[in-house]
Amino acid sequence: MRLKSLLPFGNYNSTLRPCRAFGSTSKFRKVDRQAFQQLPSSPARTRFAPSPTGYLHLGSLRTALFNYLLAKATGGQFVLRIEDTDNKRTIPDAEERLYRDLKWAGLQWDEGPDIGGSYGPYKQSERTALYQEHAQKLLQSGHAYRCFCSSEKLGELARRRASLGLPTDYDRTCHGMPREQSDERASAGDPFVIRLRVPSEPPEYIDLVYGPVGKPNRNKKAQNLGEALYEDPVLLKSDGLPTYHLANVVDDHHMQITHVLRAAEWMSSTPKHLTMYNAFGWKAPQFAHVGLLQDGSRQKFSKRKGDLDIRRFGDQGIFPEALLNYVALYGWSHHHKSDFLSLSDLIASFDMKFTKGNTIVQPHKLMYLQKKYAAKYAKEGGPQFEALVDRVFEAVQQEFEAPSWFPEYEYTNPLQGQVLKKQIATVLKYTAKNYTTSREFFDHYKYYFCDLPLPPFRNDSSPKCATIKDFEQNLANIKRSLRDVNTEDWTESTIKELLLMTAKKFEGISRLDVDKKSDEEDEKQAYQALLWYLRWGIARGGSGPSMHTTMAILGKEVCLQRLDELLDRLESLRGESK
Repeated sequence: MRLKSLLPFGNYNSTLRPCRAFGSTSKFRKVDRQAFQQLPSSPARTRFAPSPTGYLHLGSLRTALFNYLLAKATGGQFVLRIEDTDNKRTIPDAEERLYRDLKWAGLQWDEGPDIGGSYGPYKQSERTALYQEHAQKLLQSGHAYRCFCSSEKLGELARRRASLGLPTDYDRTCHGMPREQSDERASAGDPFVIRLRVPSEPPEYIDLVYGPVGKPNRNKKAQNLGEALYEDPVLLKSDGLPTYHLANVVDDHHMQITHVLRAAEWMSSTPKHLTMYNAFGWKAPQFAHVGLLQDGSRQKFSKRKGDLDIRRFGDQGIFPEALLNYVALYGWSHHHKSDFLSLSDLIASFDMKFTKGNTIVQPHKLMYLQKKYAAKYAKEGGPQFEALVDRVFEAVQQEFEAPSWFPEYEYTNPLQGQVLKKQIATVLKYTAKNYTTSREFFDHYKYYFCDLPLPPFRNDSSPKCATIKDFEQNLANIKRSLRDVNTEDWTESTIKELLLMTAKKFEGISRLDVDKKSDEEDEKQAYQALLWYLRWGIARGGSGPSMHTTMAILGKEVCLQRLDELLDRLESLRGESK
């Protein structure tokens, strides 16, 4: 009889859903959708509250960024708080990594454990007495109760519920225990937790993303089976430490947080938190729940699985500005024509216009932004470009010392020291628009920094407008002309003019390609054919800037040396064809 009498007050599941229409609840009958998408008129105090049970990943970085942007866009404060009450799952170096990763990303907090502030301490492990005090207040007001159920009993209840296909919520065994009996057992030392007494109809609220959030769905299956389901979450554990629910609400209130931007997975917890705000008589912050980031298989990213750990991006050479720009594009819409937005652009443009639903992350977008930022750094020069050059310089040196693709390989005549660094800076000036990582940069352009063997001749892709003998003769002419160029005149324009003149005098092309309509077309075809052979011989078949630019960067001595090798190979090929 007791369970049946309680059923109407608790048979609902934890999924709250947005109202179908803005007028579907009397409380929120008149709500302007655009009104709550605007920035607040007063400075916002936001917080990022990670737990050191894992490392910062892509989803948590986005949460931190959105809170940071809201604070900065309104002239408010961004608070860092460490929720370190889960001792069993805490990772020893996770907290320090959080500090380093956030600073690397460019998100500096205004208050936090390492710099202090007016509302500290900012680590939950140092605020235990405050949580215990507020748990007692909820007990005294009747909004919470002690639960003496053993872990064995709760485990058995959960298993039975799971076998029935029901949520493993509590059954309120201790809910009706008289106050005197509860006090007596607590005084006798019986272990207990403190649970929140969740009302039968949890508070409705306006979410800044989804609008009015309505009543939860009642669990009809539980009603039919005569099972009582109650979402009375534990607030204070038997060891006296708080759970996320209690500490989160108490801290947000005492730190005067005005806006909570977090992932949509916390949406089901919000009614419980609002229940506590109401019980304490506090004004709740405004909530915005942003859809989750998902991988290609629509699985959410998780810090406990190490998904997209932020340090991995840094280790791969991803620019922090590119990564922030990247995560900002998921779950938030902007009015700019381009997605290329610096942190200052994001602050200036930020509003509460978040998109609904989860988002699948697209890796190619990050590479697009990486190239954009590399090109920007190369164009502007300055500290960021110098840092890029230093990063590539270090990576190239490491590759020369220990080749990643074949440890026993030895590069021939690698550039060293300042000569190498200057060469890297020069190549980056021309190729930054295609830059992704230092490793890929070296793979594409290593022919600028060391001697590489001439790759095999590809007859299937080689020009067919003249014979190998004809090309050998004309390339020899190019070599003689290049040898006569003074070092100070070794420029892109000089080299290009010389190559064009050779193409005009190219002998043999008309004889093999009699259908050409004009000398101009002959010259163009000859020029393109010569470039193919020069790229094969001088650039070792690698991609990159134009050949006259490449030759200007490599210098006269290197180009002549590689032309000698090219001519020797052509002579050998000609002999093999006889």
